Amino acid sequence: MIFTDDFKARLRLLSLSLLDAIKIGLVALAIVLPIRLFLVCPFYVKGASMEPTFHDREYLLIDEISYRFNQPKRGEVIVFRYPQDPKEFFIKRIIGLPGETLKFVNGQVYLLKDKSMNTWTKVDESYLPAENQTFALEDGEVTLGSEEYYVLGDNREHSRDSRYFGSLHRRYFIGRVMFRGLPIKRAQFFEAPTYTLTETGNTETESSNQQ
Repeated sequence: MIFTDDFKARLRLLSLSLLDAIKIGLVALAIVLPIRLFLVCPFYVKGASMEPTFHDREYLLIDEISYRFNQPKRGEVIVFRYPQDPKEFFIKRIIGLPGETLKFVNGQVYLLKDKSMNTWTKVDESYLPAENQTFALEDGEVTLGSEEYYVLGDNREHSRDSRYFGSLHRRYFIGRVMFRGLPIKRAQFFEAPTYTLTETGNTETESSNQQ
């Protein structure tokens, strides 16, 4: 078979195009693969424990790198390994930070501000519906260790969280929720909310069991 000059030119162009496509693919893979393996990971929400913030089967991206350089913040939503079964992954919100003492009074979360004066501050959680109250399973205060956090689901009446399994050690953290990709109409980036800590003085503990 005799190839014409025009055919040879087209063949060269096709070869160059394929070579460029392969190069682009390799570069993209070199960028995306490390991001996927070391920086972010996908997570599907399972269950209703984080409603109304996150709903069942929503698709999230988890930032796995930030906590290597920065301390977790109050209000950040994190994915972590369930301490009682590390093969399971949970999603909850950070409420208590290392070294803090907290308790629940009349459906609200309080942090100890001054131990000598027994003064407390109420954590105003604007992202929760007004009817969404937080009750402890047992009376008493909780004091967190140096690497311990207290995590709660936003759906307080239907969440298995630190009220059940206790404080969460940082070694179980996978990362923080940084983006919701699906459903598209609810796509959104996430940062830690700004809290108002209202000083209330002495409090009387009135806890009740969850349903």
